[in-house]
Amino acid sequence: MKKHFSVFSLFTMMICCAVLLCGCRTAEPRITQVAIIDTLLGGMYDGSATVKQLKSWGTLGIGTMHQLDGEMLMVDRVVYQVKFDGSVNRPRNSATIPFATVVNFVPTKRVQLGAIKSFKDFEKLIPQHITNRNVPVAVRFTGTFSYMHTRSVEQQKKPYRPLVEAAKNQAEFKFNNITGDMVGFLFPKYVKGMNVPGWHLHFVDKGRRCGGHVLDFSTLNGKLEICEIYDFRAIFPAKSDHLAQLDLNKDRGQELKKVESSRE
Repeated sequence: MKKHFSVFSLFTMMICCAVLLCGCRTAEPRITQVAIIDTLLGGMYDGSATVKQLKSWGTLGIGTMHQLDGEMLMVDRVVYQVKFDGSVNRPRNSATIPFATVVNFVPTKRVQLGAIKSFKDFEKLIPQHITNRNVPVAVRFTGTFSYMHTRSVEQQKKPYRPLVEAAKNQAEFKFNNITGDMVGFLFPKYVKGMNVPGWHLHFVDKGRRCGGHVLDFSTLNGKLEICEIYDFRAIFPAKSDHLAQLDLNKDRGQELKKVESSRE
C-alpha cells in the first residue's frame, strides 16, 4: 500500500510540474497598438492609454506622449520619454499616450553585426535575416554607433495642428561614438494608414540620457535581435469626439512621407 501511494504521489508531482512548466511558457509575441498612424497624422494627440497599460501589454515599443510631448520608447518594460530639449525622462505610470506600438518581445533570431555605414545600408542588409517579410517585425539593436542622428518634437497645445505641420518645428540631435539601444518595427506596405510602412526606429543611449526618433546612424558593432509577429490588435480611444470627426478615409500617405522624409 505504501509503495502504491509513493508511485501515485510521484506521478501526481510529475503532472503538476508539467502543468506549471506549460504555464511558464512565454506567450507568443503580440503587437498591441494604441490608435493608428492616421489618427496621429490627423492631429489626435490626446493620450488614451496609460504608461502602466503599455507595460502590461509588452516589453518593447515606440510611440509618443500626450500632446505629442516628445518621443517615447520602451526597453525591457521601462518607458522613456525623449523631450524636445533632448533630455530623457521616465514618465509616471499615469502618464498617457495617444499613439504607440508595443510587443512582448521574444526574439526569433539573434545576429552579431559589424560596421554599417547608414540607415539605408541597414534597410538593405537586415531583410536577409528575416524569414517572413509579410508580417510585422520588431527589432532591438544593442551596440555602439559611430554616428547617431535623432529628433524629437515639441509639445502641442489645442487646437492641435496636423502632424505634418507640428513636425516642422523639431529638434535634431547628433551623437558620435555612442552606445545604446535602438528599437522599433518593420511593417509591410499593406499597413498603410494603420502604422508606418517600412522601418520606424527610436534610440536611447546606455546611460538613458539622450535619444529620440532615429533619422540616420552608422554602427560599429552590436547585437541585433529580431522578433517576427503573427498577432496584432489595435485599440481606439473610447468616447473620443476627435476620433468621430476625423476623416480616416483620407489618404495621408504624402503627409507621412513628409514627416519621415527628414531622414538623410
